[in-house]
Amino acid sequence: MNRLYHVALSPYCRKVRLTLAEKKIEVELVEERYWEPSPDFLRRNPAGKVPVLKLDGRLMSESQAICEFVEDIAPTPPLMPRDVEGRYEVRRLCGWFDDKFNAEVTAKVMGERVWKKVQKKGYPDSKTVKEGLGAIKFHLDYMGWLLDQRRWLAGDAMTLADFAAAAHLSCLDYISDVDWNRNANVKDWYAKIKSRPAFRSLLADQLPGLPPSSQYAELDF
Repeated sequence: MNRLYHVALSPYCRKVRLTLAEKKIEVELVEERYWEPSPDFLRRNPAGKVPVLKLDGRLMSESQAICEFVEDIAPTPPLMPRDVEGRYEVRRLCGWFDDKFNAEVTAKVMGERVWKKVQKKGYPDSKTVKEGLGAIKFHLDYMGWLLDQRRWLAGDAMTLADFAAAAHLSCLDYISDVDWNRNANVKDWYAKIKSRPAFRSLLADQLPGLPPSSQYAELDF
């Protein structure tokens, strides 16, 4: 049985889930409380991080490496361009969202509003949340600038860069922390990607004790 050890509101796990679903690779989703690591989980990934994918008996970690492995073994539909420049741009933007966006926005907002509660680490720090909500404006503007020139974030076709961005934004949208009216291009882009069949399982996610925002699962938002 192919399995993905994951956490529902982890953007890194969501990026892998979107990639697998787009490629129509079925996996069993196994929730993993990585902050309470079991010996079995640490054997699967000594780094103690999710996601971990078990595919055809092979255990893999690190979301970007997993996604590119899946792209290599299942190249249709393509999520990476064939040309060198295009592949660089996809990897650059995946790094942008998984590193810069995460550090400046996701980790601050989700860390304070969601993970402190789930992990019983106290109350949210309003200053940190405010910093994250301020920083997201810059990122939405940057995405809007990219989409002024391209159909998708990295070019004229949907790629892993779009999944990386959507994974982070969908986590924030779960708790209603994205101003979709700030940029029409970004809102239209998210509506397109949100309506894809690959997104359905994400929209069905429910975190116990923390229901999603009212517009989270709506395709017309």
